[in-house]
Amino acid sequence: MIKEKRKILFGLIITLLICFTACKDISSDNKQEDTIAEEDKIIQYSDRLSYLLEYPVDSLAFPRSADDNGIIKKVPSKDWTSGFFPGTLWKIYQLTGDARYKAKSKEWTTFIEKEKYNDRTHDMGFKVFCSFGNGFKITNKEDYKDIIIESAQTLSTRYNTTVGSIRSWDFNKEEWQFPVIIDNMMNLELLFEASNYSKDTTYYNMANQHARTTLKNHFRDNNSSFHVVDYDTITGDIRAKVTHQGFRNESSWARGQAWGLYGYAMAYRYTNNVEFLEQSKKIAAFLMDHNNLPEDAIPYWDFDAPNIPSEPRDASAAAVIASGMIELYEYTKDKKYLEFADEIITSLSSKKYVIQKETNVPFILNHSTGNWPKNDEINGPINYADYYFLEAILRRKNLK
Repeated sequence: MIKEKRKILFGLIITLLICFTACKDISSDNKQEDTIAEEDKIIQYSDRLSYLLEYPVDSLAFPRSADDNGIIKKVPSKDWTSGFFPGTLWKIYQLTGDARYKAKSKEWTTFIEKEKYNDRTHDMGFKVFCSFGNGFKITNKEDYKDIIIESAQTLSTRYNTTVGSIRSWDFNKEEWQFPVIIDNMMNLELLFEASNYSKDTTYYNMANQHARTTLKNHFRDNNSSFHVVDYDTITGDIRAKVTHQGFRNESSWARGQAWGLYGYAMAYRYTNNVEFLEQSKKIAAFLMDHNNLPEDAIPYWDFDAPNIPSEPRDASAAAVIASGMIELYEYTKDKKYLEFADEIITSLSSKKYVIQKETNVPFILNHSTGNWPKNDEINGPINYADYYFLEAILRRKNLK
């Protein structure tokens, strides 16, 4: 079974590369047909990804999601998801070598530069590093690096030494003093990289301490994570542990668990702190062994949602998990992590999850869930699912 799934996965990558670099009809090549295996589990990417390339560039209209009628939710650069669309284009370029995607990535990325001064959000990593960070790795443009460092400086203003964390949100002040969400682990990559670029250890120290504080306070005995931990700014004590996007305070919101898995594998990359690696492994075990994990490994939006198996899935959580599992495999060489990532990528590559070519929206995957409690972006395409899906494929392809 595992060998067959790997076979399908490599067929997926081959399909993706050939569709863009050679514009060849893969279904007509018997040899490649054998490699790809089950036809209904492989998507012809050329039609799907072309919608991303053709989507009109507009500084106020980053495509975030789409509803059942194909109406696209468009957001400005200040939205926490703005960096994912240019980041997705950068990753398509990396996978295909098609210069059109590189050019389009640059256009979209430019519109995010002003966010380097936006100190009202913790989402600097999502916005700036997914766009300029990917761009710098590909182009080595010095001004991209400068923007990353300036963004890290802005993000550092949200750090509280008493709490030992970066403040996540500014809203809901009548209820929270200093909310920190598990999602914030993902924004530490910007700080770690900015420290490397600038040789200023301040950013590293903040990121490292934030990860340590989160490790101490966010996780339950079963290694699932609370979504929000609210701190007292005077004493640093915990005021509350609650949820904002999960089913209830004590439930395991799927994307939150994904952020934790990925975030601690990434934090280990920069710090070599074995505690971070062990936490990522513990979260992985929680996910892989959960009784409510569906057979295709694409989780429901919350592992404790009340109406399983009739609850919406979250392809975005699955994509983040797959990418994080591959990084975890790189450090442990434990094949169970790679096999689980392969299983997820294979499922996400099927017709069940990939939007069919006749649907003209600039997205790849369907069946993600954004904010269930607010009935917002339920069971549809969302840009960060595409970003981490392609990142997982790229990481898988680049494994040595």
